[in-house]
Amino acid sequence: MKDKNIVLIGFMGSGKTSVGMRLSYKMRVPVEDTDKLIERRENRTISEIFAVEGEPYFRQKETELIKELAEKTYRRIYSVGGGTPVREENRPLLRELGTVVYLRVKPETVFDRLRNDTTRPLLQCEDPLQRITDLLASRKEAYESCADVIVDVDDLNPEEIIAKIIKEMNKVKLLVINGPNLNFLGIREKAVYGNQDFQYLLNMIQKKAEETGCEIVTFQSNHEGAIIDRIQEAYFDGTEGIVINPGAYTHYSYAIRDALASIVVPKVEIHISDITQREEFRKVSVTAPVCDKQIYGKGLAGYLEAIDFILEKKAASK
Repeated sequence: MKDKNIVLIGFMGSGKTSVGMRLSYKMRVPVEDTDKLIERRENRTISEIFAVEGEPYFRQKETELIKELAEKTYRRIYSVGGGTPVREENRPLLRELGTVVYLRVKPETVFDRLRNDTTRPLLQCEDPLQRITDLLASRKEAYESCADVIVDVDDLNPEEIIAKIIKEMNKVKLLVINGPNLNFLGIREKAVYGNQDFQYLLNMIQKKAEETGCEIVTFQSNHEGAIIDRIQEAYFDGTEGIVINPGAYTHYSYAIRDALASIVVPKVEIHISDITQREEFRKVSVTAPVCDKQIYGKGLAGYLEAIDFILEKKAASK
């Protein structure tokens, strides 16, 4: 994630332009504004494009530009138009373009910043504040579903915003996958797996994330295909390490084994019980050979050890 483009999204008046310029200086990476790129190509302003061609024409030009930029190999910071993520086909394109940072802002802040700005076509109406409120509400899901990082900017100056962006982007992102029946912790075979339930495990992992300052995403499924899909998703979403308890799939799922082998990040296979002291079939793991480490017999604490192992491995590789 740290070497990808940075894509700033957010409503008009959220500060994308000013933050982009300061972030460019801080990171020594060129910044480009997609609205400005379109204006130069069209040789007319956004207002003129809206007035003559209409919004659909402009939105199509945005999509074409993002597709083109995603194919470039140089690194950039891109500030995109406020309506860009609203078009559904643009969202995966923005994620492909780089790490998407959403500068989230309240309607009142936008109104205060833009009350005298006559260059915004969407705000040329009787009640701009209500228009801003309605637009932000309608775009909320699009913005948030598209974002890798969300920063609330209302009470922050540009330098504080940049500090938060850099902090979030420098977080190590880990994925913890739990396979079949792990959601039945505290219910199934307590003598083997203990009395603590699955929510206890999730809370423990969340606490570990807070203590280490990293981002830990958890996922659980009883279905082989869903686990494979999530492992494959990790290839694209910036995941930097995987802890996996494949459950019974440990012993025979070559499909999960192949999915793990496809992701070149540190991986740890974890088991709550000591699988070497149980039934013969549990002593065989087809997934362990494609992981960097296997931990078993240490209870839920094994998850914490696995997380520490990955963080140490990543620190040593810097």
